[in-house]
Amino acid sequence: MLEFEHIRHAYNGSLSVRDVSFKVQPGEVISLLGPSGCGKTTLLRLAAGLEQPQHGSIRLHGDVISSSDYIQPPERRGIGYMFQDYALFPHMTVLQNVVFGLTEKGSAATRRGLDVLGEVGIDDLSDMYPHELSGGQQQRVALARALAPKPAVILLDEPYAGLDSRLRERIRDQMLHVLKASNAAALMVTHDAEEAMFMSDRIVVLRDGHVVQTGRPVNLYCQPSSAFVAEFFGEVNRIEGIVAKDKVITALGEFSAPKTLSDGSAASVVIRHEALLIDAGNDGVIGEVMESRLLGRASLIHLSVPTGRDVLHLHARIPGLNSIEVGSQVRVRVDPAQAFVFAAGNGAE
Repeated sequence: MLEFEHIRHAYNGSLSVRDVSFKVQPGEVISLLGPSGCGKTTLLRLAAGLEQPQHGSIRLHGDVISSSDYIQPPERRGIGYMFQDYALFPHMTVLQNVVFGLTEKGSAATRRGLDVLGEVGIDDLSDMYPHELSGGQQQRVALARALAPKPAVILLDEPYAGLDSRLRERIRDQMLHVLKASNAAALMVTHDAEEAMFMSDRIVVLRDGHVVQTGRPVNLYCQPSSAFVAEFFGEVNRIEGIVAKDKVITALGEFSAPKTLSDGSAASVVIRHEALLIDAGNDGVIGEVMESRLLGRASLIHLSVPTGRDVLHLHARIPGLNSIEVGSQVRVRVDPAQAFVFAAGNGAE
């Protein structure tokens, strides 16, 4: 449906996007995930026709819509764009905003506008103005306006950025159902990994303008290609070790080493907070509980683990309310399925 082929683009001589290629299929939601300045919004603007790539091409239905020597006007692309700030016209009602880009006029446009407002659950707000709406309502108006022309592709730039966390969870669930029902190919920009995992069929992780890993959320979470990707999908502990044959020897025990690491080389082990298991038994290394904080559905435990030469400061996330007292001695083990080994310095900021 929408295809990026070896896209390169720069601003004032500074590369923003470096040789990026991927496809978005009909009915698929893909998220561009990465830190600020990694090229996410640039790719969205290139797809919309608001920028022209300096190298490579973008295809829609197999036809080139952008390249270094050709750019199809945005209004001829059949692509919907939902801006981060929603960009609603303040002097127009909700319904007038939604039907603004439709080719049909009169009663046909009104029917389509009311239908799509009903799909996003706000048809009762059709006569109100943007300033009379909450942030979540404005967000749904912007989505309805992008969907009203029945685009083949819809682009979403940080669609939940202006919403509080509780509202964000509710709205994104509704938006996902609406997007899937439309069967449009959806490309979303976000820097929130949880948001990307919830919304996406596939995720494209970007760093410094290039793709570092692409895949389904479960693959990126469970099989990160670098420490950078692992850290982007949740808080982690990082400990150092030395490769000995097929193992990495660390203060927390031994971990399987990738075959790409040579014997005697330095390695980093990235361990998710939830991978640290706290037991009262005899397995694992001894640690001391320094702090314990309830975070709602989980508790965050700060641990101090002596290694002989120095002390490791680790964080463990355990379900629910815990009864572990500050100052108590515990045994700490690691779930190997959530510990990832890389060459020392791999993916480090």
